[in-house]
Amino acid sequence: MIKNKRNLFFCSIFYLFSVDSDAEKNLESLMSVLYSQTSGEIKATFVQTYNTATELLDKAINDEDWDAVLESEGKTNRTPAIILDVDETVLDNTPFNARSIMNQTSYPEGWDIWIYEENATLIPGVKDFLASANNKGVKIFYVTNRRTVYEEATKNNIKKLGLPFDDDIDVLLTRGENGWGSSKASRRLHVSKDYRVIMMFGDNLNDFFDLPDKADYVTRKESVLKHENMWGNKWFMLANPVYGHWEQSIYGFELLDEDSKTKAKLENIRVN
Repeated sequence: MIKNKRNLFFCSIFYLFSVDSDAEKNLESLMSVLYSQTSGEIKATFVQTYNTATELLDKAINDEDWDAVLESEGKTNRTPAIILDVDETVLDNTPFNARSIMNQTSYPEGWDIWIYEENATLIPGVKDFLASANNKGVKIFYVTNRRTVYEEATKNNIKKLGLPFDDDIDVLLTRGENGWGSSKASRRLHVSKDYRVIMMFGDNLNDFFDLPDKADYVTRKESVLKHENMWGNKWFMLANPVYGHWEQSIYGFELLDEDSKTKAKLENIRVN
């Protein structure tokens, strides 16, 4: 009986890994999704990040030279502001990733359904931080690469969670709006014309500065050190082990099959 159960277990595992390449890809992300959803450790890093930023708020607000935007023209007498990415910085979308695993699907399949549900929850620590910043007169901007078609649903989700969201001007800047592409540099510049951005938050290096097109992971890592005085000071990175340019850079942003992606990953891990 025990032997039969063991055989059934291994047959089930073999089946999951052999159904199709999408299943293989999704099972490969299982650990990162589990870590993001269940670990106290990642929650601690999020809370730690937003607590640190809260401690720096008064200093940043009162220092007229405190500016987080590299593209800024450095104008004086601007109202302090904060820029945040949305996905995995403000909103937790890991239930979508979990669905992809269970349904053996790949992004973007199901992404629009998830967004229109407007049920994403908050990244730990962000609500208290933004409430504190808002109470101190800091303008909050959400700069996202969600497409403009998702703007209303995204705004509704953010508002339902009780985060600051002003309606006097457009504070949710999406990809495709006003001709903006996937680079966020033009949107950072747009905000900084009238506001002194004191802090920025994201889960991708491109949320803070532009990188060369299809920069490999070595270039990406080295670029961090070029701006080392900004991290934990004016720029705040949140961990996202589930997806991002960090993964795509390993295989040169190419559209590879799953076997080729896995091969590239194995070739780039260190054993000493």
